[in-house]
Amino acid sequence: QVQLVESGGGSVQPGGSLRLSCAASGITVEDYAIGWFRQAPGKEREGVSCMGIHDGSTWYLGSVEGRFTMSSDNAKNTVHLIMNNLEPEDTAVYYCATVCIEGTGGAEEWWGKGTLVTVSS
Repeated sequence: QVQLVESGGGSVQPGGSLRLSCAASGITVEDYAIGWFRQAPGKEREGVSCMGIHDGSTWYLGSVEGRFTMSSDNAKNTVHLIMNNLEPEDTAVYYCATVCIEGTGGAEEWWGKGTLVTVSS
């Protein structure tokens, strides 16, 4: 059974930092592209970042580029999203998934349940 479990969310002030983690079981993360997505209140879910298979190449949403960094800890089968200089617009539930684009993974598309990030003064 495949499980992705996000953690590390919380409440921070603007300019603060958080590190989100996506711990996988039932799969090996380095065998999949892993994406981070977020859904803000009243908005559709959007892709935030993605790490490619094997080569570690990364993509970032324009509004987070330079502030967010994605990394992989293969020994712990975990992927991280380090978020710096957070802005109120970053407030959302953050999800990890085994795809870079939602809906493209077929039978091998798995999602975590999400972790809430709130940025507010």
